Amino acid sequence: MSDVYALIKSWSILERMLAFVLLAPVAGGVLAGIDRKLSARFQGRYGPPVLQPFFDVFKLVRKERIIVNKFQDFPIVLFLLFTIFAGALFFAGADLLLTIFSLALAGTFFVLGGFCVSSPYSHLGAEREIIQTVAYEPMIILLAVGMYQVTGSFRVGTILRHHGPLILYLPGVFAGFLYILTIKFRKSPFDLSMSHHAHQEIVRGITTEFSGPALALIEIAHWYETVLLLGMVYLFFAFNPVLGFAMVAATFLFEIFIDMNYARFRWQLTFMSSWLFTAVAGVSNIIVLSLLR
Repeated sequence: MSDVYALIKSWSILERMLAFVLLAPVAGGVLAGIDRKLSARFQGRYGPPVLQPFFDVFKLVRKERIIVNKFQDFPIVLFLLFTIFAGALFFAGADLLLTIFSLALAGTFFVLGGFCVSSPYSHLGAEREIIQTVAYEPMIILLAVGMYQVTGSFRVGTILRHHGPLILYLPGVFAGFLYILTIKFRKSPFDLSMSHHAHQEIVRGITTEFSGPALALIEIAHWYETVLLLGMVYLFFAFNPVLGFAMVAATFLFEIFIDMNYARFRWQLTFMSSWLFTAVAGVSNIIVLSLLR
């Protein structure tokens, strides 16, 4: 593990960005397959093969392109491109705030794609997507602020090279980030705008009017985003690569466990609980850290 980590650190910025662009969808697709397999086992089913997400995407790409209006697919393309851009910045060691804002812009285009059609189901899903964004975005900003307080820099490369374990300084921020990851991964109880599991929906919210290649792009963007978010989890434990990868795996499994054991919340509870957890865990951690330093 340490040899692999040393090899990755020796790569140039361009090589790390290229590695993310090429390898993140592979890793994200495998994680999606593991997610579906473990979810099925939790429910007493055998489940699909781990590579099933790739089969699904290839099938969607080959399907006929059916659109409601000619503008419909354009925001989805931008959603994918800005998600890739955000991840490439992160794994190149660039500015964490720029990464977060790029990811937020990608989410904005996803919402725009839901609003550009006339379906009331799509509009309702887009409105819930906005609620989710407002619920989780403050905690992601606090993550960047907390890491700046500890390391003195917003650059991911500098944060990775910090001599001490960030988790010891930012336990509340990590807890808050873990809470809103359930929203970002589209897991119950916070899968308001679009369920991660198709069998839970009669009409799939914000993606109701998308089909074929557009749905494939949305799924691939989700794979990229999953790898990026797990990379942010790694930052808290970057002082020890083995522990870092172990905690990334534990976080992923924890989110699956939560998804299988909680029913969907109403949007009011989702919004209020996210902000309450952000205030109690994240803001209090930032205040305490400011006073101690």
